[in-house]
Amino acid sequence: MKMQTKAIVFPGQGSQRPGMGKDFFDQCQESARVYEEASDALGWSTADMCFGEEDRLNLTEFAQPCIVTTEIAMLRALESEFGLTAEFWGGHSLGEYTALTAAGVLPLASAVKIVQARGRLMQDACPVGMGAMAAVIGKGLDVQLLSETLNSLPVDLANINSPDQVVISGRADSMEQARQGIEAAFNGAAPRFVPLNVSAPFHSRFMKSIEPSFRQVLEQETGNFKPEGAVGVACNYTGVFHTPNSPAIVDALVSQLSNPVRWTNNMDLLAQAADEIVELGPNRPLRAFFKAMGAACQSITGMTAAKKVFGG
Repeated sequence: MKMQTKAIVFPGQGSQRPGMGKDFFDQCQESARVYEEASDALGWSTADMCFGEEDRLNLTEFAQPCIVTTEIAMLRALESEFGLTAEFWGGHSLGEYTALTAAGVLPLASAVKIVQARGRLMQDACPVGMGAMAAVIGKGLDVQLLSETLNSLPVDLANINSPDQVVISGRADSMEQARQGIEAAFNGAAPRFVPLNVSAPFHSRFMKSIEPSFRQVLEQETGNFKPEGAVGVACNYTGVFHTPNSPAIVDALVSQLSNPVRWTNNMDLLAQAADEIVELGPNRPLRAFFKAMGAACQSITGMTAAKKVFGG
């Protein structure tokens, strides 16, 4: 009898919420230890940041390590309480770092330090107010047509999320021109254009300037990497599984900053590799993307949902 294989996927920035992970923290010692380990690495309390009414939770440099910590804390609880295991892993943007941590490639202490530096650098890459992002939403989007429409503008494809959603990123003062160009290109069947509440133009050419600094951050931690585990982790930059050596992983993570997140490729890859896909995180944005691809995905955002899915 063929064994059922699982893929676990993790959402990225924007999924944070006050109180995220507290039910896991309260009910499972393994989860509590994750928050303690992350706090020791960072020098500030991730539990206080996640569970309190802390405005800084929405600042990129704090949101990123808090999300990774919470997602790993949730995973450790499900491993401990329900024996959850997986053969394949994926994560959307920031979630790729959780996936690499879950697969054993990055130690948690390294991961949270890396993503805090990543968040700080991403915010500093572009003056506040200069950059913007928007979701383009419509049935069966022509990604090539979108790319050609943006070709002459300082606006890039940032996230290819599903057949029905692509996020664009670039200069705030060019977004209206981008919207008008997209409307014209789609000949009256224009997709919806939804501005996103973000503080910088992530996954665009405007992140290029921080690549050398971020490479240094990653290379300081490569002595702690266990790259062999990367063979089961989907790579946002290439759209396929990671190459299991540290320099290749560093190259892919650096490139992810200023290039599109090829999430449709990652979803297709994972859906072909695994019999079951589980989304694990503070919110559940990825389930709808999988549904648009015709793939089933169960989402777990709290312990109550975990008990429904796994029993107990």
